[in-house]
Amino acid sequence: MAADTIAVLSLKGGTGKTTTVRTLADVFRQAGLKVLTIDLDPQGNLSDYFDVPRDATPTVADVIAGDAKAKDAVHDGVMPSSLNLAEVERALSGKMGREVVLKKALKDLRKAYDVILIDCPPALGLLTINGLVASDYALISSEAQYFALQGVNGAVELIEQVREYYNDDLELVGVLLNIADMRTKHSRDAYTQLQEVFGEKVFTSVIRSSIAYAESAEKALSILEYRPDLGADYLALADEVLSRIGREQPLH
Repeated sequence: MAADTIAVLSLKGGTGKTTTVRTLADVFRQAGLKVLTIDLDPQGNLSDYFDVPRDATPTVADVIAGDAKAKDAVHDGVMPSSLNLAEVERALSGKMGREVVLKKALKDLRKAYDVILIDCPPALGLLTINGLVASDYALISSEAQYFALQGVNGAVELIEQVREYYNDDLELVGVLLNIADMRTKHSRDAYTQLQEVFGEKVFTSVIRSSIAYAESAEKALSILEYRPDLGADYLALADEVLSRIGREQPLH
């Protein structure tokens, strides 16, 4: 059986997207699932968060360039990014079938995992499209800001285009309100606004804002270890995600 593959995206940086990928992977692994994370962002934040050595090779860039097999680019459950990933993306733009490169590369690897989480770059480029084409589901991370709805709408439009042209099985698994302080009217309004537009697609779970996420990333520690009280948000989110993709897995 092929892995359930989830692309996590946001069209702007700083929405907690990478922390979401890292922590969901940690929760799923604790539940006994075999998880692969793929860092499709040239900034390489997810690779750093997992403490993958900077000189690890091959990387996802080599896979997309056709210079390495996907299975050889996995380092302790992570397919890391590299500095030349942006160059590889530019080179890809002139190739036939450029939107399906990652999907083809992952075909055999998908049989070895239960879940694959793809951290897409915060942009509308070919890397994000490749991530969505290779996935069964898309999860949108949204910050609790006034313009959150615009960003989510843009991401939803992209998902719909990918579904129409390249991957008609792609499904929006949910919209996540991230970096939120629900004690403030501002965050509550953002959540209500998302619910009014996307209804049940908005996750009940909300990820609280905290400096601890940045601190845990610097230390390359899971938030589950660094601040278990905050990790509770992600346990709840992971429950919702697994339920929505049809995997009932005890997480507690």
